[in-house]
Amino acid sequence: MKKITINPVTRANSPFVVEVTVSGGKVVDARCGVQFFRGFELILRHRDPRDASYLTERVCGICSSAHGTAAAFALEDAAGVRPPYNGNILRNLILAADLLQNHIRHFYLLGLPDYVKGPDMPPFVPGYKKDFRLSDKANRDMLQNYYIAFEMARVAHELVAILGAKAPFPHSLLAGGSTVAPTADVVMDFGYKLKKINDFIQNRMVADAHVLAEVYADYYVIGRRPADMLVFGMFPRDERDRARYFPFGVVEDGRVKQVDLQAVREDLSHAWYVDAGDLPPPEYEETEPDREKEGAYSFVKAPRYNGRAMEGGPLARLWVSGDYRHGVSTLDRIMARVLETEKIGRLMEDWLQELRPGEPVYKPFEIPQKAAGVGLTGAMRGPLGHWLRIEKGRIARYQIITPTAWNMSPRDAAGRPGPMEQALLDTPVADENEPIEISRVVRAFDPCSACATHVIVPGKLVPGVER
Repeated sequence: MKKITINPVTRANSPFVVEVTVSGGKVVDARCGVQFFRGFELILRHRDPRDASYLTERVCGICSSAHGTAAAFALEDAAGVRPPYNGNILRNLILAADLLQNHIRHFYLLGLPDYVKGPDMPPFVPGYKKDFRLSDKANRDMLQNYYIAFEMARVAHELVAILGAKAPFPHSLLAGGSTVAPTADVVMDFGYKLKKINDFIQNRMVADAHVLAEVYADYYVIGRRPADMLVFGMFPRDERDRARYFPFGVVEDGRVKQVDLQAVREDLSHAWYVDAGDLPPPEYEETEPDREKEGAYSFVKAPRYNGRAMEGGPLARLWVSGDYRHGVSTLDRIMARVLETEKIGRLMEDWLQELRPGEPVYKPFEIPQKAAGVGLTGAMRGPLGHWLRIEKGRIARYQIITPTAWNMSPRDAAGRPGPMEQALLDTPVADENEPIEISRVVRAFDPCSACATHVIVPGKLVPGVER
């Protein structure tokens, strides 16, 4: 029996720690922990509710538009306002463009080096040297696409900037709609760049994913876990948000059901926070750090849905929509992300044609003195929720449950592991000195711990944390 610790996990946005115990050539125990803090719930207190869209985008630079979108939805819910027709489409296009850059970056720049042998130079060295199975030709082709992907991800960020004024952290994602008018030059520029990206996705990225799936077919078994998944709908179909292109849904034991938001709770048993006794709904939840807490090993809380650890992300979204239900494994997660990238790119082409030049993009509204709202959206890695309470026209309470908190959660009070921990169990490890199998399972979740953690209250000491 041997304990293997990967600290930090490389090629992931904000490093985190994976600790596994290997016995008989397989993982028999796994723990995923994050050592960092995040403080946006505390930063937002007493601020103008309109600040939330801009400030929460800083939760993470790789998926900033998802937080801007969720914050806008939350304030619209509280204020009882809806965006105009163009405003809804423009926000969809901004978030979709950000999803494209994320998925392209993850597949090629972060994930592919676990399967493709690169030149003897950084970022390919130092790294694992075993289990590269691709033919020389397939390896050369994917390596060429690896370099092209840098350009494609950059162009996708240009799409965000065209409609959002800048990328990351676009300025035009806000409650009430957007700010950039769809003039002819804007639409033509966006369309030209989108066509370039979609050509890469459809003719290179999808093909590369299928080659990878054929050569590494055993990863349709490795990294498996039960089909328990959660999806908050993504991309409203109209300005009234009566349905979404990626629908809401919860998957329990493989069966798709309607989402009951009251079933969401965050368990703190193994997280470095003071237990609040009975688990309150997110809108009443507190975040009180306790670094010396016995049995805790992560600053990520443990969200649960009816007590279940739920996986989120492209696989969950395609499962709920019925587009992909092959399985729940490492390769299923990779394939679903690539197929979702292709689907989103095609949707964007349609949305661009549906814009109405000359019509409004924003609807003004008054901030309520007292109200509550919830903003739910799909994000790059899964379901994202923002819970907002307003008192005296200011933010009285704000709570965020991120996709990474769902995927990378620690154990709960019943000892049930989080989705990533569960997926690591039974993973074969051929060489304990080069546990590439562990990295492949972990990275298939598109891990990013920046959005999942919290920060201490300024000026308040937390036991065990050095100043």
